Amino acid sequence: MLRSLRLPLLATLLAFGTLTSCNKDDSDGLELIGHDESVYMRNMHESMAMMEAMPKTGDPDNDYSSMMIMHHQVAIKNSQEELKSGKNAEMKAMAQSIIDKQQAEIAQFTAFLSSHPAHAPAVPDFNTLQMMNMMQMMKAVDLRPLTGDADFDFAQLMIDHHQAAIENSDALLKLGRENTTKTLAQQIITDQKMEIKMLQDWLLANKKY
Repeated sequence: MLRSLRLPLLATLLAFGTLTSCNKDDSDGLELIGHDESVYMRNMHESMAMMEAMPKTGDPDNDYSSMMIMHHQVAIKNSQEELKSGKNAEMKAMAQSIIDKQQAEIAQFTAFLSSHPAHAPAVPDFNTLQMMNMMQMMKAVDLRPLTGDADFDFAQLMIDHHQAAIENSDALLKLGRENTTKTLAQQIITDQKMEIKMLQDWLLANKKY
């Protein structure tokens, strides 16, 4: 009789031990911070407000260029924060690479805009797609569990930021009219898909859960 009671008790204790080990709150576990505490997130929300307020011309090549300048600026700003606050050499190298590439692309977009006045016919579908992509990006980053670890949070958020750039560039390839911007869009798609893979691989190797 006593033995029959001990077996269920043992099973209960083992199950409890399994549950507590899965939900442990120690130095190896996942610790979260509020999104308002993240410099990266504050930068992204400020940038989103600027992009929403950006006047639209209806010319997909011009609107893509103007939006991507703003989009690149926040990537550069967050990469500069990673260089200042990050500790991982691989992520800091990634941040410097993003700064170098995107500063060069901003110069190309700026040169294009200076020599290409917006012209008809307007393509409102492009503006709709562009803003939908930006809103989707903000939903994705707002769902990220932020840890306060500069390297980890930089990698997470840059994946979503890059994905929006890829989707906007793909929209430009479909609806744009100028070879200059289409060449830039294809370059961004190629580079940022590669960088997303590198960021994902790093996160898998360094995940906190």
